[in-house]
Amino acid sequence: MAPNLTRIERVFNPKYKASGPKSYVYLLNKYKFSPTKPGPYSMGSKVQQKGKHGIGRLFGGKAHVQRVLQKKSGPDAQPGDVPADDQQNDALYLCPVTIGTPGQTLNLDFDTGSADLWVWSTNLPKSTSTSGHSVFDPKKSTSFKNTSGSTWKISYGDGSSASGTVGTDNVNVGGLIIENQSIELAKTLSAQFLSGVGDGLLGLAFGSINTVTPKPVATPVENMIAQSDIPKTSELFTAYLGSYKDKNDPDQGKSFYTFGYIDETALAGQTPYYTPIDNSQGFWTFNSTTASVGSKKITRTGNTAIADTGTTLALVADDLCQAIYDAIPGAKYDEQQQGYLFPSDTSVDNLPVVSFDVGGKEFAVQKEDLAFASAGNNMTYGGIQSRGDLPFDILGDTWLKGIYAIFDQGNKRFGAVVREDPTQDPSVPEEQQ
Repeated sequence: MAPNLTRIERVFNPKYKASGPKSYVYLLNKYKFSPTKPGPYSMGSKVQQKGKHGIGRLFGGKAHVQRVLQKKSGPDAQPGDVPADDQQNDALYLCPVTIGTPGQTLNLDFDTGSADLWVWSTNLPKSTSTSGHSVFDPKKSTSFKNTSGSTWKISYGDGSSASGTVGTDNVNVGGLIIENQSIELAKTLSAQFLSGVGDGLLGLAFGSINTVTPKPVATPVENMIAQSDIPKTSELFTAYLGSYKDKNDPDQGKSFYTFGYIDETALAGQTPYYTPIDNSQGFWTFNSTTASVGSKKITRTGNTAIADTGTTLALVADDLCQAIYDAIPGAKYDEQQQGYLFPSDTSVDNLPVVSFDVGGKEFAVQKEDLAFASAGNNMTYGGIQSRGDLPFDILGDTWLKGIYAIFDQGNKRFGAVVREDPTQDPSVPEEQQ
């Protein structure tokens, strides 16, 4: 391990309020899939006309159909816009990253499900409330260079977006300096982006899904590799996602990333199991053709999954979801919350061991992570929910907390060892409903 490489500790966000429906809406927006289970949210279509501006309308150009997330406010109501407050835009954990010369430190959400590095910036309108945020000021960095003609925009299924301009600067990630890294500076943020405490996002997916135009830019990890910032033998990063629930366990619930090396302590004497990944869609995708619920083995021919650190839940196919909650006494599907719930007083012994395949070997969800948030009325919103019409599973923090994950970009493979957690606490704070 090179002397300048070190852990990047994930910082717990004490203001985070877990909400099952809000986290599900966030994923509907992020991946733009249609729900297949009943509830208030659905994916609709809206025709948008592109052309010259007229008085109150557009004319000329071409029309295209855009998928938009909609909400029914009642059983007989027509679908309408999704309120900004319906979506979870806060992050439970954030990582400090320093940008510029002299350095300005921002707390960013590390996300293997996206490929943009964007930050709150002084380019935002003066009317934007920046209280509680660190805001990057490019004018205060002597190493910042504007990228003329380049812009970026992240759009979600409910019509919300973040956008702005692009520049390059030096980025310090855990003592590792990435030179001339493209930074996407926020100039506009929809209301959905303004409620969280994070100062932006650092994407760890592949650059093919970067949103910068007219030409996508390299991600931080791609530049680490190109600049030989990390050893040729270790062109990778790792994620050890602990939990605030585990503060009395041997690892004290610590949570961190590493870049350019595998943390031997986190391996705990185990040898990583690796499987090839398919990055053709920009994600960390691997084969996941079996699952287990207790003693029941389920074959899932041709199924794939992605590992997404930017997702709190795990989303799987409806038949598997049903099998999981069929194994929990008193569990039910709730249309109002559009998710599966189970009784909050369910003991650990009454929760099944749920495992997902990683290219030939299954890794289990920790039982405490089957419980995500309070759903009220002594019910808990489950950490595993329906993926709707998505053709792949999304394995987020619910599953990732059970492993030490190795994202080996140089060898195009994903690795894992079991993260040992001797105590399980499936309770959730009642105020998080």
